Amino acid sequence: MNRSTISLIAGTAALAAVTGFASLHTPEAADAGTAKAAAQLPVERTSLLCPAPSASDLAETTYTSFTPVTKGTGSDGRAELAAATAKSAAGAKGNGKGKKAAKPVLTPKEPGKPVDGDTSGADAPALVGTAEGKFAPGWTVQETTEVAAGIGRGLLGVNCAVPDTDFWFPGASTAAGRTDYVHLTNPDDSAAVVDIELYGKDGSLKSEVGEGIAVPPHGSEPILLSTLTGGPQADLTVHVNVRSGRVGAAVQALDAKSGGDWLTASTEPAGSLVLPGIPKDATAVRLIAFTPSDSDADLKVRLASPTGLITPAGNETLHIKAGMTAAVDLGDLTRGEAGSLVLTPTDTAVPFVAALEVVRGKGAKQETAFIPATAPVTARATVAGNTARGTILSLTAPDGAAQVKVTASAGSEGGTAATKTYTIKSGTTQDVELPVPAGLKGTYALTVERVSGGAVYASRTLLAPADGIPAFTVQTLPDDRGTVAVPDAEQDLSVLQK
Repeated sequence: MNRSTISLIAGTAALAAVTGFASLHTPEAADAGTAKAAAQLPVERTSLLCPAPSASDLAETTYTSFTPVTKGTGSDGRAELAAATAKSAAGAKGNGKGKKAAKPVLTPKEPGKPVDGDTSGADAPALVGTAEGKFAPGWTVQETTEVAAGIGRGLLGVNCAVPDTDFWFPGASTAAGRTDYVHLTNPDDSAAVVDIELYGKDGSLKSEVGEGIAVPPHGSEPILLSTLTGGPQADLTVHVNVRSGRVGAAVQALDAKSGGDWLTASTEPAGSLVLPGIPKDATAVRLIAFTPSDSDADLKVRLASPTGLITPAGNETLHIKAGMTAAVDLGDLTRGEAGSLVLTPTDTAVPFVAALEVVRGKGAKQETAFIPATAPVTARATVAGNTARGTILSLTAPDGAAQVKVTASAGSEGGTAATKTYTIKSGTTQDVELPVPAGLKGTYALTVERVSGGAVYASRTLLAPADGIPAFTVQTLPDDRGTVAVPDAEQDLSVLQK
């Protein structure tokens, strides 16, 4: 027996003495009929990051936190949302010189009931949130801001995001009248290093300024896109690539004439994408798409309407050149009916990302929002911050009929939860009649669960008209990934004797 074998046995024995040894049953060790599928168990910890809401002194921001009730969770847990600047790098290392922890903006009391918090003005910071135990599965936080006047006036909304390392944002711009920022928020104890790449209609825009951007621990950095380009670009795709660490990322797109909103990341590049929930009264719809592939992408463009899939006249297909941003104006695409855009390959599938810029109103009374391509609701998705009279839920089943259950939670200040079940026909989009919590006071959350059938895509529109401006914001509802597959395993110390 050589030295390497002796070391391996000794190390294995030491590990077993401390923790035991988990082994999966192999086909030879167990009957095929007794094998168990991986169990779906609730996640135990969730992190969320909210960007700084506005640089306007007139901004009024509401945060709403909600965790749906999930079977299988214990009785313990906690969740809170606090300023991203609560800790410095020095404080994180434990030398006692960091800033004192900020008072939480929100501290949820129980799953199943939303909690609201408010702030105002231009100094509201980015927020870092953590939920553990019973508060973790499906935790969502909505940030909604009303700006009465000035650039970006109107309603801005964003779902606070899970930290990640790669983001694609088709739909940004540095055109005249647009002021777009990429907000980067770091939840961790060490600095994150980020590269920002920009792609226009002619390809990559070279800029050393966007390379190696440091985001401090528990801090946030807004990056003005126009400082990364040599000139105005009407349609941009922004790629945020994290070299080290992880961040939350979102683009705040502000227009001097037509308001603005948050542009969140498109779902990861794929050969087919769905962009759900175009408002029925949209006066202009613009599609922006990009492929990171070395090959061009040719797409079939269809609208999932209440009656089925429709090909828009004059915009039947879209060609995306490799490494270049493509954009096309689709006009008043929905023509008074609910709709979602479905993009599929005409032949060979090439991965791409996409988003819609949507306008409601006309002239000086316009307002803008964005709808990125999103992932389907495979099990459950939740969105908070809904109001009694200003919420529209859109459900799309592009490939096959689906049954969907929607639950309206108790209100943040009172009310009883209500549930309805809907059947969405294949190839259609429906703006469903929402269940209303009895005795509703305050805001409420909507939880969407796919019961059976084909893939379901969802989005929520908030409406807040003011002074003749049809202010609105749209948030997509990807699956909340509130559970994780845990394979069947058991302790087996006999492996140490083999």
